[in-house]
Amino acid sequence: MRRAPAPKRVEDMFEQVKSKLPGAPKFLLCILAERKNSDVYGPWKRKCLADFGIVTQCVAPTRVNDQYLTNVLLKINAKLGGMNSLLQIEMSPSIPLVSKVPTLILGMDVSHGSPGQSDIPSIAAVVGSREWPLVSKYRASVRSQSPKLEMIDSLFKPQGTDDDGLVRECLIDFYTSSGKRKPDQIIIFRDGVSESQFNQVLNIELDQIIEACKFLDENWNPKFTLIVAQKNHHTKFFIPGSPDNVPPGTVVDNAVCHPRNYDFYMCAHAGMIGTTRPTHYHILHDEIHFAADDLQDLVHSLSYVYQRSTTAISVVSPICYAHLAAAQVAQFIKFDEMSE
Repeated sequence: MRRAPAPKRVEDMFEQVKSKLPGAPKFLLCILAERKNSDVYGPWKRKCLADFGIVTQCVAPTRVNDQYLTNVLLKINAKLGGMNSLLQIEMSPSIPLVSKVPTLILGMDVSHGSPGQSDIPSIAAVVGSREWPLVSKYRASVRSQSPKLEMIDSLFKPQGTDDDGLVRECLIDFYTSSGKRKPDQIIIFRDGVSESQFNQVLNIELDQIIEACKFLDENWNPKFTLIVAQKNHHTKFFIPGSPDNVPPGTVVDNAVCHPRNYDFYMCAHAGMIGTTRPTHYHILHDEIHFAADDLQDLVHSLSYVYQRSTTAISVVSPICYAHLAAAQVAQFIKFDEMSE
């Protein structure tokens, strides 16, 4: 069996598990023999989650310690719908411009195959907040698209009288989980695009999102704010005369920022090794008209709600979730010969 192809081994393992249980499980803990690059990881995840909707957690421990077990338990609880942490301000109307007005927060990212894999489809992912006024809970929607295509082409995908796009799924989930309220405001965080692609994000992706809203209700006119987050840059900040990193939550919105465009740098996390690299946020479109301090406060808060971490992360959580969802589905198709 060990010499059989990975999909065949996964099929056999799944049938063995199924034969020993009275019904379909909601969760499976899987112990892998190889810590990295296990050839059964992708097929196993696809079989369980995509085909049967079974949540899984794979582990391949070489050293089991408290930190390892804590991280595994954080993942399991989040996957099963639990909450590992919740911002105190979420339970009171004190998040600027978000708590008092129904607001949907979207995170978007695209995962591409390795540089030499020109025939592997790219995976687009969109995550949307749910159960407003919370900003800690999200759901993900994913689609495959043409290899190496960075612009997401399936945000709005009309098919006759229906829409099979990514955004529609997030809109409907927000509506059903938030007391049948439509969002009056939609805040979009986009990852993975360069400055040369900003116009495409506005003209292609934002237009699709607006169309998806109009498709559901022609008379519905939510306000939009579109923000691009960039992590791949060479800007770093230092405290003069000090060996320490800048404090978590540091914001720089002048001097080194664009003289005309609306942008800022934020070091939300505490760097553990080396010099902290901030995330560069570009506000491309703002109909909500955030005050600068309010928007920066929201971005800072969204850096603390990633359920896999007990501290702040370097970028807003919706983007991390979108990246995670896209990478997960990319694992599903890694060993498949899929075509568009």
